[in-house]
Amino acid sequence: MEERNLVRVQESGRVTLPAAVRKRLHLKTGDLVVVMSTPEGVLIVPREVIATKALDRIGEVLTEQGLELDDLIESGRVQRAALIEEHYGIRSNE
Repeated sequence: MEERNLVRVQESGRVTLPAAVRKRLHLKTGDLVVVMSTPEGVLIVPREVIATKALDRIGEVLTEQGLELDDLIESGRVQRAALIEEHYGIRSNE
């Protein structure tokens, strides 16, 4: 069964997440969460979950395109070296 907690909206729209929820999600003071409006209400997700899902999706798209992360990293190194040489006249040792 889903855990349900009743919380009150305070001044400035502040809502305190119950301790059990914070503990289960490993949230600490200062952690960032993503707040999204949904048709059913509001969804609060730890930032790390959103970042992980985004990275997973990027990986899927790269794989679909036949690209490998190592190839992209190497391409970035080559491009960076070329830009540094072009703008600053410095040759990279890479």
